Amino acid sequence: MDIAFWLIYLGVGIFVGFFAGLLGIGGGSVMVPILSLTFAAQGFSSDHVVHMALATSMATIIPGGIASAWMHHKHQAVNWLVVKQLLPGILVGTFSGAVIAHFSSTAFLKMFFVGFICFLALQMLFDLKPKSRHALPGAGGMFAFGMVMGVVSSFAGIGGAVLSIAFLTWCNFRMHDAIGTAAAIGVPLAIAGTVGFVTTGLFDKGLPQWSLGYVHMPAFAGIAITSFLIAPLGAKLAHRLPVMVLRRVFVVFLVALAVKMAVSV
Repeated sequence: MDIAFWLIYLGVGIFVGFFAGLLGIGGGSVMVPILSLTFAAQGFSSDHVVHMALATSMATIIPGGIASAWMHHKHQAVNWLVVKQLLPGILVGTFSGAVIAHFSSTAFLKMFFVGFICFLALQMLFDLKPKSRHALPGAGGMFAFGMVMGVVSSFAGIGGAVLSIAFLTWCNFRMHDAIGTAAAIGVPLAIAGTVGFVTTGLFDKGLPQWSLGYVHMPAFAGIAITSFLIAPLGAKLAHRLPVMVLRRVFVVFLVALAVKMAVSV
């Protein structure tokens, strides 16, 4: 593999890690379009690039998610009971979403991703938050939400932080606890999604070299290493930089990147 693509993967990890720490966003929203374009530039089949981008993005969430969840746990900001209640739905939904994505067309996955990015951009731009209610739903409601979040996360290649934080805030969680619990929720979600994409990808014989199922291992390694190292720096600078201005710039960049992916891939 050309050294230039290794540099791209390392650079994506730096960019994603910095903005994840600075703005508290997941990296999948950035990784999926960049990886799609990079895989296409490497000559990978157009039938595979989006599937591989979703899978690789999901896999890179695991190491950073574990570190983040542990940090929030040490600060007693993780409600493990909620994680336990959501876990069955998350596992079923995320694995099922990966399987459905395997049988979905590239055009459908692109449309879904771009639509989700537009939703995310509006939420970030206007700082939209749901009004709080008083209690978590029952077991059925928790399972249903976990399943929906899992399917959406598989289709968009994200860790589900946006959806889980909004849900927990709606259920009257303090923002700090919602963020910490969402970080813990993201770990089993990313693991289930990765397992689903690896399993389904093993049946696809047209994937490029160094792929584990739909996960492209060089991209996974490069992004995971640098994003893990840079994320703490972004978190420290969050208190010193004009975050709202950077958030707006990031939103414009994010939408442009998603549209570029949809048109080019």
